[in-house]
Amino acid sequence: MKLQTQIPLTKADHQIDYASKLFLLGSCFSENMGAKLDYYKFQTVQNPFGILFHPLAIENLISRAIKKQFYSENEVFFLNDRWHCFDAHSSVSDISKEKLLGNLNAQLRVTQKKLQEATHIIITLGTAWTYTANETGKTVANCHKVPQKEFNKLLLSVDEITFSLQRIAHQIETVNKNAQLIFTISPVRHLKDGFIENQRSKSHLITALNNLLGDPSFGARGYYFPSYEIMMDELRDYRFYAADMVHPNELAIDYIWEKFRTVWISDAVRAIMKKVEEVQRGLRHRAFNPEGLEHRKFRVALQDRIAYLKDTYPFMEFDS
Repeated sequence: MKLQTQIPLTKADHQIDYASKLFLLGSCFSENMGAKLDYYKFQTVQNPFGILFHPLAIENLISRAIKKQFYSENEVFFLNDRWHCFDAHSSVSDISKEKLLGNLNAQLRVTQKKLQEATHIIITLGTAWTYTANETGKTVANCHKVPQKEFNKLLLSVDEITFSLQRIAHQIETVNKNAQLIFTISPVRHLKDGFIENQRSKSHLITALNNLLGDPSFGARGYYFPSYEIMMDELRDYRFYAADMVHPNELAIDYIWEKFRTVWISDAVRAIMKKVEEVQRGLRHRAFNPEGLEHRKFRVALQDRIAYLKDTYPFMEFDS
């Protein structure tokens, strides 16, 4: 008896291994996958400007980084005891204007560097809904709790998203012709926009990505990973959602990660991933008797495993 529909998946070309350099941008689901990649100690950098929900925000970051358009004082503002920038997530905000500007420009440099050296760039699109500031006409990445009356809410058309994605791909190609571009749609439901509005948003994103990846002129460097479809079709049950009924829970994240690993992670590094996982579990182990002989032996063996991994892969860092 078949109790689940399965989305057909095939192993990707140019898979990820421990020599790969990964750069992740986009919605909060990119952070879920980024956390998994970081747990297994792949060379990963994610969201230098924090979570970015829509394609125009991602395009803006990439464009400013490549063009070295650094931020100045007139591009930040003070609200609720913190300094903010409309181009970045609130997690980047700071109580100091100088620190915020310094961090924004430092992260632009990080973005430029990672775009140039990445072997795989993973972009997760969350929504097609945007907010445009009435005063400037500029589309923002985050409203930072500025009153909604100060913005005009707009749903990006399929063509607008397609053109934005084309610009993203073209700009990346100007600095890195070899990076594999992996696109996915976040399975997080943006129900604050409305149930129907969320579906419209996702459909616009999916159709635009189909336009991009189906264009012969785009080349063979673009791929689509069906995170959204796996959540909607394989995990069709509220037991796979967190308490807010919006975000995938840990079980769902683990499930989608396993699918991603099957498609994108090289089988050749499975043994190393297992060794990394053993170390991670060991670091989280809490002994009944931290001063006991058995625990001291355990710690010595664990440090030997860490030393082996760091000797083979010097970029790996583990919490003590």
